[in-house]
Amino acid sequence: MRLIDDSRVRSLYLVVVLFTLLAGDAWRYTFGWLGWGIVVGLMAVASVLVLVAQRRSLRLNALPYPLLAFLVLTALSVAWSFYPGFSALGALSTWFTVAGAVAVAVTFSWSEILRLLGVTLRIILGLSVVFELVVSVFIRHPVLPLVAQPGVDYANLPGKIPLLWYWSRDVLFVDGRIQGIVGNSALLSFVALLGIIVFGIQLFDRTYRKRWSAPWLVIAVAVFALTRAATNILGLVAVLAVVIAVLLVRRARTPRIRALTYGGLLVVVLAGAAGAALFSRQILALLGKSADLTNRGEIWSSVIALAQERPALGWGWVSYWVPWVAPFDTLAKNNGVQQLHAHDAWLDIWLQVGIVGLVVFGALVLSTFARSWAYAVDPPQSAPGRTGVLAPATLLPLLVLVALLVQSVAESRLIVEYGMFLTALIAVKTKLGDREALAAP
Repeated sequence: MRLIDDSRVRSLYLVVVLFTLLAGDAWRYTFGWLGWGIVVGLMAVASVLVLVAQRRSLRLNALPYPLLAFLVLTALSVAWSFYPGFSALGALSTWFTVAGAVAVAVTFSWSEILRLLGVTLRIILGLSVVFELVVSVFIRHPVLPLVAQPGVDYANLPGKIPLLWYWSRDVLFVDGRIQGIVGNSALLSFVALLGIIVFGIQLFDRTYRKRWSAPWLVIAVAVFALTRAATNILGLVAVLAVVIAVLLVRRARTPRIRALTYGGLLVVVLAGAAGAALFSRQILALLGKSADLTNRGEIWSSVIALAQERPALGWGWVSYWVPWVAPFDTLAKNNGVQQLHAHDAWLDIWLQVGIVGLVVFGALVLSTFARSWAYAVDPPQSAPGRTGVLAPATLLPLLVLVALLVQSVAESRLIVEYGMFLTALIAVKTKLGDREALAAP
């Protein structure tokens, strides 16, 4: 029997992959980049082996064409890159990330993905709460990573250590934004948002035990409140709005009623967009943010200016920036810390692979969104002439994608680590048309 056929091995593989993608800094802060690199390397090898084992379940032409085109573009960008060696490494990391997503898509059912994503989120949220409690109750001062990060010499800093370098700031009991084991309040907030989505779905799905889902939903909401990340608050609003929209479309029993429902939703969306544009400053002020989302305006201006020098094909793919290589070494700083991304996925794509990259990745997102929406609103055919009942779990791909897209406005995670993995996973699995276990009979 193959190892991948063993349920315990399968579960461990996916939980480690998801944990490493969602909480990579927990590895880096504990064991350093070398330790993290070893874990990532092992996961990459495991993913390739899974793909080889499942090769009969997958045809290349069954994969989303925009995803394949984007992968090809990242590899080709080495030819015109300003930093070809690092573009090759960036393309390789992106290819391995997508390979992992494809391996998961062809190996695991949606119900398994939902269950094991829930397990991973429980681990990250639970450890984050315990970590912040230990820091605030016993250590009682901010905590730096156990292993110094590359290019950082804490002993010879010219001034005060920037807050962005701390693993925990010891703010649990002082109305601060906790960072958890991931070392970043915005990232922990997104993990909590995923928890709200996953545990909320499980709470309303009859196949899951409510005694497990309800308490963890409360914990996810509490962590979300303690992180207070403005972008993810807007993401939660968008997720709830999409849930309402899906439920309205599901209740439309005839083509005429469905068309009227879509028309009404379009009006609401346009009105909401207009209102958001008109009152953006007031909305951001309510969320405790400045008009440029806390110093992101300066970063965006620098990135736009650089992207305009090579608008068509960009400077070369690299995913995360390499801060010691031109032009990234002097591109952007925030509170004295050199930035590793543009804090906007779409600006990062334009910078690295140009307008061509924007078109290709935009096609990937639009096609994936369309298929995820269809998964959520269109009942499956349980038999010729008969339709099944849509289960709550059919919302999972759509809601996760919506959360990622809202986050992409202020973070570049959509094109690295968990963002690229989840986007590729949803794109591939919805393209394969695998509806098992998501629809109640």
